[in-house]
Amino acid sequence: MKYVRFSAQGQVRYGILDGSDIRVLDNSYLGTSQESGETIPLQEVRLLAPTLFSKAVCIGLNYKDHAKEFQLPIPSSPVVFIKPSTSILDPEGVIDYPSMCHRLDYEAELAVVIGRTCHKVSEADASSYILGYTCANDVTARDLQPKEGQWTIAKSFDTFCPLGPFIETAIDPSNLAIESRVDGKVMQRSNTSNLIFPVPYLVSFLSQIMTLLPGDIISTGTPGGISGMRHGATVEIIIEGLGTLRNTIG
Repeated sequence: MKYVRFSAQGQVRYGILDGSDIRVLDNSYLGTSQESGETIPLQEVRLLAPTLFSKAVCIGLNYKDHAKEFQLPIPSSPVVFIKPSTSILDPEGVIDYPSMCHRLDYEAELAVVIGRTCHKVSEADASSYILGYTCANDVTARDLQPKEGQWTIAKSFDTFCPLGPFIETAIDPSNLAIESRVDGKVMQRSNTSNLIFPVPYLVSFLSQIMTLLPGDIISTGTPGGISGMRHGATVEIIIEGLGTLRNTIG
């Protein structure tokens, strides 16, 4: 099932993407909802970020090739940082290029969307707390990111967490092709089978530390191949079964 959050006739609504149509829900899919019976053509709406998280818990250096390109050792435990809710950006939205930044990077990532309150769960039970999966771009002001840590400034500008275009509930996250393109050129290409710390482990590990709320995301890390983007560029994050997240650089 493909859940979408969208704007139509000035209203924010929720629905199920069904080919070129949206079957409208009477409430958010993060709560109790059912189909209203109304159908709207996809071309008549503007897709929004499919979740408004309270926090995006992000994992750094979770692909071996990404650690290698930064000449950093493979971590023995997850490298964790958080993006604020103000960093959310819709599909087709414009990523702001901050004036204090001189290199702005894309990072293609698989995002796990939490479906119900998750606290101290086991790896075996982790999947039952997941609503689904979507594409994320962990936009990074690379020149503001020191190698010794303290990544918050580089990762947390407004618009630095594009999400979408939909949440897929029926997919296996362990073996998905993932890539990024800038102005049509492939920049990253890998597979989620190359994750150092897989999804169930991350959900369980993080839930021992903090309560994950419905709508929160875990952004699972990016493969090697990151580089800078110029003003006016179009960046696409493409994950098998999860569509294409497309944004432009302001």
